[in-house]
Amino acid sequence: MATSKVIYQDKLRTVCEHLDSGAKIITDAPKDNNGEGKSFSPTDCLATSLASCMLTIIGIRAKKGNIEFYSGTAEVTKHMANEPRMVSAIDIKLELEGIFSETDKVVLEKAGRNCPVALSLHPGIKQNISVIFKEKQAQ
Repeated sequence: MATSKVIYQDKLRTVCEHLDSGAKIITDAPKDNNGEGKSFSPTDCLATSLASCMLTIIGIRAKKGNIEFYSGTAEVTKHMANEPRMVSAIDIKLELEGIFSETDKVVLEKAGRNCPVALSLHPGIKQNISVIFKEKQAQ
C-alpha cells in the first residue's frame, strides 16, 4: 500500500498527503531556486526529517530503557552545494531534557545517530550533530 500521494499545484508548490491519516505537508521551491519560499522546500523536509527521526528514535529508546527523557528540541541548518545542486551538509543541535546517567547519554546519542533517516542519507551528506543534555527534575 502506498504511503503518500503528492500533487503538483502550480508556482512550484506540491501538496503531500499521508494516506493513513490524511495529514498534509505543503512544499514550495526556495527563493534561491526559482520559488516563493512560502513553505518548507523538499530539501528542507529532508533535513528536518533527520531531526524528527532522531528525536523519535531517542524517545523510543528512552521508553524501552526506562530513561527519564521529558522533552527534546532540534535546531536544523541545511547547507546546499551548487554543482550538482544538492544537500551537502545538515547541522543539527539537539537539546534533550530529562534525568540522565552518563550511560543514558551515550545510549540516547547513539540511538539518535543511528536512526533510519540518518542511515538512509547518502554518505556524501555530512551530518554534523551536537547533543546537549539538560538536567531537569522529575515531572
